[in-house]
Amino acid sequence: MEANPAADEIGPLFTLFLLTETEYRPSLFFGSSSDRIGSPAGKQSYFATLSKYMLPLRSSFYASLNYSEWDESFNIPFGAEFNFGKGISVRSMYDGQRSHLLFNFYGETYGASLMYIWLEKIGISISFGIF
Repeated sequence: MEANPAADEIGPLFTLFLLTETEYRPSLFFGSSSDRIGSPAGKQSYFATLSKYMLPLRSSFYASLNYSEWDESFNIPFGAEFNFGKGISVRSMYDGQRSHLLFNFYGETYGASLMYIWLEKIGISISFGIF
């Protein structure tokens, strides 16, 4: 489940990993989550994503084919995350419409991100899991 207090919304969040990453192959996963930041409550997106970690660069890169219920169209989000070690990273991302920067700290089952949304507004994201 995904909760967004700013939109007074709780919705489904689902990811299915089909291929795990190897030295020569990216990972592939499908999923669904709330649509982009700023989308109306109740709008979902459905995506297929390729991602790859590049050890020499200590960075990961991703690109998705995404269907947006809000726009009723496909878009192509992409981004890169640069890791500094000890769970600290910076992610630059384009959500198919607008850009964002995230300053992240991740533990084993939790994370927090300071977000620079649309390169205009500050936000925070908190995540946790049991798996």
